[in-house]
Order: sequence, then structure tokens, then C-alpha cells
Amino acid sequence: MKRDMDLAREILFQMESSNNTHGWDEINIPNISKEIISYHIKLLYQARLIEADDVTDSSGFEWKAKSITWEGREFIDSARNQSNWEKAKQYILSRGGSITFEALKISLSILLKQQLGV
Repeated sequence: MKRDMDLAREILFQMESSNNTHGWDEINIPNISKEIISYHIKLLYQARLIEADDVTDSSGFEWKAKSITWEGREFIDSARNQSNWEKAKQYILSRGGSITFEALKISLSILLKQQLGV
């Protein structure tokens, strides 16, 4: 299964907008299977952007999102602007890079500094 950075970003945004202060967030994204969402929740957990639980059992693979970490919130704030998000992805790809969380964080940071005149 391939990693989809746009999907990971959408999961983070859904978690951020949730009113859930404890327990698991239910993530539902139209036309995306629960298995693909679970896989991306696992990846976000491995990247230390969220807290999550592996609730896989005999009925199938499943990860449940619990909360966003400080690092995850920093990433969300830098990735919030759709235009900057697209520019950062394009910047990475135009230089022959792979779109990783680290590359996105760096690119988004550069864009923000440019906008602030820093």
C-alpha cells in the first residue's frame, strides 16, 4: 500500500476538528476504505504526529486515532494553507525528491519564512 500525504493531511485535519477529548476519533473519508485509513493512521503514529492504538484482531487490520501530538499540531499549522501545501509538494517534486513528512516540513517552513519576509 502506498503512502498518500494528502490523505494523511486530511486525517490530521479531521482529528483537529473533532470535539473528542478522550477515546478514539472516528475518521471517515468518502471513497477511502477503512483499511487504507487505518494504514495511514499507523503511519501518522509512526511519524509521531498522532497517538493511536493498534486494535487489529481476528476480524482484520485496524488502527484507531486518539489525539494529535505537539509535533502533529506544528505540522498541521504549517500545512493548513492549501496553496502552500501544493507549492511545497511541487517544490520537492521539481527537485527530484520524494514527498516525505520531513521534506514537507522543511519546504513548508521555507514558504512560511518567505511570506513573513524572514
